[in-house]
Amino acid sequence: MEAHFDQASDQELLSLWQQAPGTPGARPAAAELLGRYRQRIYRWCRRYVREPDEALDLAQDVLLTAFEQLETLPAGIRFGAWMYTVTRNRCLAEIRRQRVRIVAPVAPEAMPAATRDPEVQLLDDLAEDRFLELIHRVLDAQEQEAVSLRCFERLPVDQVTALLGLTSATGARGVLQRARRKLKVAMEQEERRERRDGGKVGP
Repeated sequence: MEAHFDQASDQELLSLWQQAPGTPGARPAAAELLGRYRQRIYRWCRRYVREPDEALDLAQDVLLTAFEQLETLPAGIRFGAWMYTVTRNRCLAEIRRQRVRIVAPVAPEAMPAATRDPEVQLLDDLAEDRFLELIHRVLDAQEQEAVSLRCFERLPVDQVTALLGLTSATGARGVLQRARRKLKVAMEQEERRERRDGGKVGP
């Protein structure tokens, strides 16, 4: 079975670990599962902190936290979305500890010039920290993972569909459209609230 770990799904690897956590037979499953996200977690951390060494330390902390929690994760959890949330929470905790925000806004010139995909346009329009806050506040786990893969990993829609195991006719495109509608509503609500609050007369 060990030779086929690289072909197993995240859920299958998680199940193998949970059936016999800590045993020699289960350790390769956990190693394969976490190894799949090692580079991605580092890239996520680098969006919050500029120093590569600090991002590496945070990524190692995230992997350790994830390993310690593998045994208690509920069945059917979207592992990629969960890892994304763990990473974000760890980075935000570090930022709060340092009492300084060091997330740089996304420069328009850093985005691919040839594409004007709606999800990428949303990211182009917002500072990345605000965009991250919005997707975690208003989107469900599947929508968060789809937006992350599309906007941050820059994967094509058909590949996002495959990675998420979507079988509906619209695939990831439908999930992304739903997510985009939610994000636009949230942005409009924030703008209305800011205009309203900005017009108030102080006490």
